Amino acid sequence: QVQLVESGGGLVQAGASLRLSCAASGHTFSNYVMGWFRQAPGKEREFVAGISQTGGSTSYADSVKGRFTISRDNAENTLDLQMNVLKADDTAVYYCAARFIRISTEPQLYDYWGQGTLVTVSS
Repeated sequence: QVQLVESGGGLVQAGASLRLSCAASGHTFSNYVMGWFRQAPGKEREFVAGISQTGGSTSYADSVKGRFTISRDNAENTLDLQMNVLKADDTAVYYCAARFIRISTEPQLYDYWGQGTLVTVSS
């Protein structure tokens, strides 16, 4: 198993930047595909970004493409999400998640989840 703990959320104004981090412990971090998901109040959990085991492949939701960047450091067992030009619509609880094999946009295919970190963007 792998344990995941997110950090870095907060309250920012529209147009600002924020960097989320996810610290992993337990099983070998580099074995896992990692993803960032988010869930706004009253909405379903949605895919934000994903990254392959080596970091060589990434995927983004259309809504964040060009504004968000996912990265990982397998030596430090960390996953990051750099979020720029934040919008009010980005307000949500952000979760990191892990699975084997390949990047998926489907949250039900991820095996391990963090507890989430809240991002609030004021307009």
